[in-house]
Amino acid sequence: MAQREVDQTAIAQMRYGQGTSMDNNDRLRTIFADALGIDKDLVVDELEYNSIPEWDSVAHMALVAAIDEGFEIMLDTDDVIDMSSLSIARDILKKYDVEF
Repeated sequence: MAQREVDQTAIAQMRYGQGTSMDNNDRLRTIFADALGIDKDLVVDELEYNSIPEWDSVAHMALVAAIDEGFEIMLDTDDVIDMSSLSIARDILKKYDVEF
């Protein structure tokens, strides 16, 4: 079991650019694109919850899990509820000392 957890962590680090030159804005856009199953070009500041069919309540929880994993944090419940756009997600992550 521990080996599987390590493997999943390593996979997340590679997928989301941890330990690379990928900046946090690009990492966040990649996480949004992967979690929502959309092209990265569609991930813009104006992208909002329920503005596209792919970002529904189920996808929102997958997005939260991917952000937690990708930035090695654990979002508070209030932050999960408040995260309604890419722009707001960025502001929320700043509270967790993620620099943009």
